[in-house]
Amino acid sequence: MVAAIICGVIAGFVGFLPLLVGLRQTRKVTATSNFGHMSILLISLVISFALMFAFAILCVNVARDGAMPFVLAEAVALSVTAIVFGVRRTLGGKKEKE
Repeated sequence: MVAAIICGVIAGFVGFLPLLVGLRQTRKVTATSNFGHMSILLISLVISFALMFAFAILCVNVARDGAMPFVLAEAVALSVTAIVFGVRRTLGGKKEKE
């Protein structure tokens, strides 16, 4: 069960990486681009969820008894990573302005 939780946390971190890539790609988009900011972020969100579902399906196929702790750890890790990223970015932005 501990191994499933650790693997779930790692999968949650990996599931956040497409969102970071999408956020960086939005900086390269011009205001008149056909491929707007929201399109890039939605595609990265779909990729993130696809990765998380793929990891969950893989866990169910490999070790069915550890699937519930894995999926819960995966979802919590993704949520905590996103919250920490947002808070650090918000607080870091305030420090830069002062």
